[in-house]
Amino acid sequence: MAVFGVLAAAMGVMGLVAPDALLGSMGLATAPDSGRTEADHTTAFVTASSMAALNMGVYYVLAALSDWRAFFRWTVPFRLLTCTVFTLAVIGDRAPAAFLGVGAWEGLGAVATAFALRRDGRRDRA
Repeated sequence: MAVFGVLAAAMGVMGLVAPDALLGSMGLATAPDSGRTEADHTTAFVTASSMAALNMGVYYVLAALSDWRAFFRWTVPFRLLTCTVFTLAVIGDRAPAAFLGVGAWEGLGAVATAFALRRDGRRDRA
């Protein structure tokens, strides 16, 4: 949880400070500001999603520091939902193939969290 939180917060900061670097790290093409039209809201979208990632990252770190297992359990279905939405967005041609990486990250994170919770539950009962 803490690792995911730190990574999410770092990506959020990266998107706020250097949005084109964030897009490039995700395998998405970037356009120079001079090439953007007034109707191009890419920068606004990256800013909003980066702020959300920063906040979410801090939540995860704080939850990890306080060993808030209920929060960990809640993340599993919602991360699976996020995996499904991003994957379907690519399949439905609403998002570029690079978003499959986001879906995979969320899906693998959900599985890893569920596995860790199950392992910890067994250890606690023993």
